[in-house]
Amino acid sequence: MKISVSILKEKDNIKDVIEKINLTDADYIHIDVQDNTYTSNISFPVETLNNISDYNNKKLDIHLMSNNPEELIDEYSILNPEYITFHLEATNNPYGCIQKIKSKGIKVGIALNPETDINNLVEYLPYIDLVLVMSVTPGLGGQSFLDNTSYKMEEISKLKERFSNYIISADGGINDKTINLIRDYVDMVVSGSFITDSNDYQYSIDLLKE
Repeated sequence: MKISVSILKEKDNIKDVIEKINLTDADYIHIDVQDNTYTSNISFPVETLNNISDYNNKKLDIHLMSNNPEELIDEYSILNPEYITFHLEATNNPYGCIQKIKSKGIKVGIALNPETDINNLVEYLPYIDLVLVMSVTPGLGGQSFLDNTSYKMEEISKLKERFSNYIISADGGINDKTINLIRDYVDMVVSGSFITDSNDYQYSIDLLKE
C-alpha cells in the first residue's frame, strides 16, 4: 500500500509539516490545488510551492480540484510531480488534458467524485495511470469517509481485468478504520489529518500500510 500524505489542512504550516513527512517512509506528498470555483476554497497557488524542492524529498502527487485544469498544467508541471490528476467534470476536453500532462513526462490521473458514474471514466482508462476515487466531497480536509464509495473502488478494481495500466487511489476520510473497507481494492491512499494531526507520523503511516 502506497501512502500519499495530504497537506490540505496544513497550508499555513507547510514547511514544518513537510519536514516531518520527510522523516517517514510515506511515498508521496499530495498537493490539492483549489481555485474557488470548482470547490469553494483556494489552496496552494503555484507561487507558494516554488521553493518546495528546497525542503522536500518526497515525490509530489498533484490534484487539480479546479475548473479548466488544462490552464494549470504548464505551471504545476514545473514542480516535476510524478502525477497530475484532474476531475472529469472540470474540463470540456479530458483527452486534451491527458495529452498535455503526458507531453510533460508526467503520469496522468483522473479523479471521480462520489456522485460520478463509473461509466463516464471507462473510455479514458487505456490512457491514464491513476484513478483517484474521492471518498468525500472535494474541497475540505477532515471530512468523514463516505461508506458507499468503497463499492465504486471495488468496481474500478474489477475493470483492471480489461485495463491493467492504472493504479487506484482513495482520497478522503482515510484512517486506520476506514482503510479496512477498501484495502482489497486500492493501491494507494491519500490521508491527511489522520497523519498530520498525530504526534507520530510514522506510526500512523504504519497503521495504514499494515
